[in-house]
Amino acid sequence: MALATAKLFVDQGAYVFITGRTQEKLDEALRIIGRNVTGVLGDAANLADLDRLYETVQQEKGKIDVLFASAGAAGFGKLGEITEDFFDSIFDLNVRGTLFTVQKALPLFAAGGAIVLNGSIASIKGYAANSVYSASKAALRAFVRGWLVDLQDRHIRVNLLSPGAIDTPLMAASGSDFKAQIAPLIPRGEMGRPQEVATAVLFLACGEASFVNGVELFVDGGMGQI
Repeated sequence: MALATAKLFVDQGAYVFITGRTQEKLDEALRIIGRNVTGVLGDAANLADLDRLYETVQQEKGKIDVLFASAGAAGFGKLGEITEDFFDSIFDLNVRGTLFTVQKALPLFAAGGAIVLNGSIASIKGYAANSVYSASKAALRAFVRGWLVDLQDRHIRVNLLSPGAIDTPLMAASGSDFKAQIAPLIPRGEMGRPQEVATAVLFLACGEASFVNGVELFVDGGMGQI
């Protein structure tokens, strides 16, 4: 989803900075996007890596207009079997990482900018062995409500985009049987495409959405609403 979003923004004339935890995947993303992009190797849960990212942004462009905080981790852990390491691995990236990704970007933000956090319908649905992940995404909804107040004097909008079942490479790795089980749960009968998420991020970031602030936009084909 992040790759599709970066590519769409470039196609719309933006210059983008992307980050990833492995050089191989980062290089592949740079190849696909092709132009107007800088890649910085790093982990959103590592504060030193975030500092390096924003130092690069400062040196190359000097400011940020839009931030899509999309890094996240998922995993299953049933109550009674949840370990401290598992809990920390989810919350370190999804909650702590998101917080510091945004906070460390603020000195570079222009007035009137836009921040979009990447949530999930898991924050409003109950799924087996998924409580830790769901809670980490619910925390982002609370961040949005608080941050829009914190940033109101700078006219920076903050919104949450919450995808449902999206046909990503990670989902594809789950196999055709899993995808076939998911499809009937979606009113339109099929999973969403990364490009549909990217279009929603673009809307939340653009000037035409200047009065949209503090919302949670579900991009789920209705899956989370029934």
